[in-house]
Amino acid sequence: MVLKPQDVLVVLKLVAMGRKPWSYAWLAVQIRMSPSQLHSAVKRALAAQLAVRKGDVIVPNIRNLEEFLVHGLKYVFVPEQGEMTRGIPTGHAAPPLKKHFASAEEPSPVWPAAQGAVRGSAFSPLYGLAPRAALSDPKLYELLVLVDAIRGGRARERGIAIKELKKRLEHYA
Repeated sequence: MVLKPQDVLVVLKLVAMGRKPWSYAWLAVQIRMSPSQLHSAVKRALAAQLAVRKGDVIVPNIRNLEEFLVHGLKYVFVPEQGEMTRGIPTGHAAPPLKKHFASAEEPSPVWPAAQGAVRGSAFSPLYGLAPRAALSDPKLYELLVLVDAIRGGRARERGIAIKELKKRLEHYA
């Protein structure tokens, strides 16, 4: 079993939803993934112990998820950073981190997207469908931004992102 980036996206979506009940069909539409892809992602997340089954419900395993996001994610899903492009702000250029950093002279990291309103340096999203899913869910967007800062940010950005991420995961727990 190999963990895939969409598996992390699915678990982050579950965190963003709180304890709201869900079905595979509904969640697949929310994340813009096929139900079979979603089912496979949940199965891998369970095997990796990023999620657990509590009766008939699958929920994030917050302790393991936090440990993986803080200490392992940046080594497993290394972001590709590149050329100037139009996109959606991420990392230190997006909420909730944006308030902690003065606008720098260097370009902001962005997920490349035609519908994006910001020009910046390309930063590959955790999963290709993540930006579209994030646009319709502000809580998921914030979690993905924090994850990106951990994946590819500088030490100060990572430190603040880790604190913010821990607050959100504690709120879920």
